Amino acid sequence: MLVTTLSGKKAKLAALLMLVATLQGCAVATVAVITVGATMATDRRTIGKQVDDQTIEFTAHNELAKQKALSENTNLHVVSVNGSLLIVGQTPNTYLRDLAVKTVGEVQGVVRVHNQIRISSTTSVTTQTNDIWLTSKVKSALFASDKVNVKDIKVVTENAEVFLMGLVSKAEADAAVDITRNISGVNKVFKAFEYI
Repeated sequence: MLVTTLSGKKAKLAALLMLVATLQGCAVATVAVITVGATMATDRRTIGKQVDDQTIEFTAHNELAKQKALSENTNLHVVSVNGSLLIVGQTPNTYLRDLAVKTVGEVQGVVRVHNQIRISSTTSVTTQTNDIWLTSKVKSALFASDKVNVKDIKVVTENAEVFLMGLVSKAEADAAVDITRNISGVNKVFKAFEYI
């Protein structure tokens, strides 16, 4: 009888722990949904355009991956804002660069392609880590500024070159470029803004 009681208590404890874990998971999911929802609501793009941009990025990435020569010999990244697609990275020759640009240009919904592919060897893990660090520095600096809303600007860093995209006013674009070019470690700043 004592064994049954202990087993019953253990079962109840296990059930309680599973419930708490499930509820914590729900809380995390709820916070994630609220955060994404708030970001989507404050974005200057319509929700439809935001979904379209995510679809463009996903499709472009998949189309590049389907091309064996591109997937095995290049380091490419794509970002879409309002149908404007930025492609950055490295290819060993102009043939692969042109193939990549043609491939992403054929993705449904792409209005224009900003080709910023460099002909060079792919970047090292150290360089890629530095790029992540530079992106966070730029975003932090933009966040601290009262002249821009960081939620309206996408920051992409590739080999210490920073690319800025978004729907912004001319004054916001100028401020964002000025802030970014004054960050230590940034070699060049390119703007691919759409003006409102």
